[in-house]
Amino acid sequence: MSTWIAFWNILKKDMKNYYLMPSNVNWGIFFPVSWTLTQFIRSSGNIDVLEFLPGLMAVSVLFATTSMLSVTITFERKGRSFERLLLAPLSLNALLLAKITGTILFGLFIASVPVLLASFFVSLSGVNWGMAYLSVLLIALTSTLIGLVIAVSAKEVFEAQMMSNFFRFPMMFLCGTMMPVQKLPALLRIAAYCLPLTYGTDILNRSITGASALPPLACIFALAVFSAILFGASRYTINNKWIS
Repeated sequence: MSTWIAFWNILKKDMKNYYLMPSNVNWGIFFPVSWTLTQFIRSSGNIDVLEFLPGLMAVSVLFATTSMLSVTITFERKGRSFERLLLAPLSLNALLLAKITGTILFGLFIASVPVLLASFFVSLSGVNWGMAYLSVLLIALTSTLIGLVIAVSAKEVFEAQMMSNFFRFPMMFLCGTMMPVQKLPALLRIAAYCLPLTYGTDILNRSITGASALPPLACIFALAVFSAILFGASRYTINNKWIS
């Protein structure tokens, strides 16, 4: 019971201090809107909303989750508040779960913004919403864990931001958010399948447009493996660089 109380208090504090701040909520709305307008202008208004929607949702979640967690934990480390949490009578797994849950919830909110925008232009009645939000949840989880790996490795906020961009921009261009992975050159296609966002975007495409390159179970398995590796890397870094 004490673990769940601690979990809830950490989550509530993060939601209040970070994710529900007006500036972050506004950014979460502004990013997909600005991205949509950019693509609309680039295509001279000839844009297939349903084909564009999966990539927009995936990129929005990627940027929101990696930005929030990598910067907030780095900021807390600098103020030594995160170290105080490590000293609390709480398991490391429970602490990390509390920190990433708020970011995942923020990612789910961000994914809803493009869906709301698209509903004004096309019918979304054919979308498999269960599969769509499962994929969004998995994208949010893996992207959050990427942010966690960055956060426990970086010492300064600007360093965390720079490292985040190192991961985000290749994923934005290679993982099927702008063009199908199958159209990439062979070497870039191999690189794309080494990145978790590829598998999340593939499930999103299947749920919204019906087009995909991989079986959903294979994508879910790949995302689960990425999540386990990233979580293990975060724990290893904390145990060996902070606690020991």
